[in-house]
Amino acid sequence: MSDTQSRQIVIAGAGIAGLTAAIAFAQRGYPVKLIEQAQRLEAVGAGIQLSPNATRILRQFGVLDRLMQAAVRPEAVVLKDAATLRELARVPLGQAAEARWQAPYLVAHRADLQDALMASAVETAGIEIITGARVTQAAKTGDGVAAAVETGSRAFSTEGFLLVGADGVWSSIREQVSNRASSTSRFSGELAWRATIGADNAAGRAFAAVGAVSSVTTFLHRGFHMVAYPVSKGAAFNLVAFTKGERIAEGWSGAADPMILAKAMHGTAPELIRLVEDAGAWMAWPIHTVDQQQPWTTPEGIALIGDAAHAMTPFAAQGAAMAIEDAAVLAECVATFPADQATGLRVWENLRRPRVAKVARRGAVNHLAWHATGPVAIARNLFLKTRSPEKLAADLDWLYGWQQQKVIRR
Repeated sequence: MSDTQSRQIVIAGAGIAGLTAAIAFAQRGYPVKLIEQAQRLEAVGAGIQLSPNATRILRQFGVLDRLMQAAVRPEAVVLKDAATLRELARVPLGQAAEARWQAPYLVAHRADLQDALMASAVETAGIEIITGARVTQAAKTGDGVAAAVETGSRAFSTEGFLLVGADGVWSSIREQVSNRASSTSRFSGELAWRATIGADNAAGRAFAAVGAVSSVTTFLHRGFHMVAYPVSKGAAFNLVAFTKGERIAEGWSGAADPMILAKAMHGTAPELIRLVEDAGAWMAWPIHTVDQQQPWTTPEGIALIGDAAHAMTPFAAQGAAMAIEDAAVLAECVATFPADQATGLRVWENLRRPRVAKVARRGAVNHLAWHATGPVAIARNLFLKTRSPEKLAADLDWLYGWQQQKVIRR
């Protein structure tokens, strides 16, 4: 293996996790080969929430200023009863969030984040991006790993110090890390319905009548919940509703019966039903999760990050943030133990597992509370009534206030 290959990082997947990892390693002086299966890099999904634990890292990597050109800084997270539209709770964001957590809370199109990351990656020395190719196999070679790569016209092998699987919930790299049946993703039983509406059309005006147009608003109901917030500097709103549903084709969006959403909204405010109708066609995608107990690293020099390692339900709005944290901490651990890859990967996994597990538990609690009914819903509302905005913000200090600590070599 050449000197360059002995330090080269090979990354499979050029989504949020892969691009962040590429920047993190390259800024530490590691040559990076980023391999993406798609011919063109196109962002999937719609809106995305980026809490201060994520934007703090993006600022460190020089990405935040680019993202701020398209992102929105919401004033608050607002919880509303979907039947009465009554406000149940409010967590202050905006300047209050930045003062409390030392970084902004942002909402944006996923494409805007990926564009900002890609622009930074292209400008960062040492990053080579190969599209239209996928890693099919990996094997230990001396002090590193050899990755077999296929394109439409040829196959080749590339060697490196580490292979990072950042290829998402349907990761092919994960199958090489774990031989367990649980290495494949599983359908959570939840469907996410998404739509983007213009602020100046009928649907946008309908939303303005029922929601806080400058905030992240979550409408709570026993059958569904919907999250809405501004994107594109307030020119549009991202809507995403969550319901129970049958499994549909794997992928980011697919065909599902819109009556599932309509029936789930039974008993909600007429204004909210009108909003959903005015929004036009809704796209649905199945929410898949990954067993977090499976290995994230191998002795052969493979590490999984983001959804490839621990895809979770989105009810804590932390999927992208966990991927960004994973990437930053992995680069820190590998750089701290440059001659001892196994120790670096072990330290990284030990640092990340408790954090990711706690975030997943928070998402499960949110889902339970947001879909509560009967006495549980009454208890939820009474609890929220007793919590001031300041206390609700303090409850999130462990999540939003997280900062990457320097790894100490002992």
